[in-house]
Amino acid sequence: MTIYIVLFRGINVGGNKKVNMEALRDMLVGAGFEGVKTYVQSGNVVLRSNKTARQIAEAISSIFVKTFSFESRVSIRNIDEWNCMIAKNPYPQAQENPKSLHAVILDEDPTDTALENFASKASETESFTVRNRVLYLYTPDGFGTSKLALALDKALKVPLTARNWRTVLALQKLAEAA
Repeated sequence: MTIYIVLFRGINVGGNKKVNMEALRDMLVGAGFEGVKTYVQSGNVVLRSNKTARQIAEAISSIFVKTFSFESRVSIRNIDEWNCMIAKNPYPQAQENPKSLHAVILDEDPTDTALENFASKASETESFTVRNRVLYLYTPDGFGTSKLALALDKALKVPLTARNWRTVLALQKLAEAA
């Protein structure tokens, strides 16, 4: 069985689209996934399955809307992809302040034009690097005030979801224990 990290987009943010993590775990176990564990309340799941990432996404999309009455797109990486993402972190200085680095999981590669547009919005202190469908977003002055963070969806124009580096590392530990 393969270990997967499943990231739900836009749940339990600002009091909207509320999803109880116990209900989410129950839904996933009921769908046949094994070793289902969640991390914090923002839709971070580790599970085991013999299915492909695409098959998992299709299954979850179908049952999620029936269970919670709204849609939430999922991004999925297997444990090897997750570990590779961590190993290729181009901002080791963020280890001291893991909230300054976000892994933006991209479901598709943005165009060169989109990346140029995105880069034009950066402040003097922030930067980013794209590797293997991950945009590493370094915001030493804070994600909440980042011009790049605000521009992610509009500039890149691809399905994505972001997690701070602390969450990325916590999900790695959770997956290793699965």
